[in-house]
Amino acid sequence: MAEEHSELQERILSKDLHTKEIDLVNRDPKHINEDVVKVDFEDVIAEPVGTYSFDGVWKSSYTTFTVSKYWCYRLLSALLGIPLAVLWGFLFALISFCHIWAVVPCIKSYLIEIQCVSRIYSLCIHTFCDPLFEALSKICSNIRVAVRKET
Repeated sequence: MAEEHSELQERILSKDLHTKEIDLVNRDPKHINEDVVKVDFEDVIAEPVGTYSFDGVWKSSYTTFTVSKYWCYRLLSALLGIPLAVLWGFLFALISFCHIWAVVPCIKSYLIEIQCVSRIYSLCIHTFCDPLFEALSKICSNIRVAVRKET
């Protein structure tokens, strides 16, 4: 029994990590399109008081807008959804590739090189500036300032 359980866990772990269960009900779990594409009939078409069309026209317009928006979106997503998913997948793979193989190594290389430069800079500062400022401090150490109030 324990062997079967561990074998089942191994099969689950060895399952392809790139495929996962997706939620078909909540398709925007992180709410990235919450305010962007939430457009209803009332957000686009409105009749002010005193300029109403016939009730039948208003209802038909509402139905036409809602149904055409729904089916146009479905048609566009059916035609262009997969090619655009490939395009966006390629783009983000390219960004990841550049970041992993170019950006991070350049930054690490820069940090290694700048560490060497900072040691040389520090040596120059301690060699030339420390004696200068020490001499200036000895010169200025005998300066006395007295504040008197004259009446």
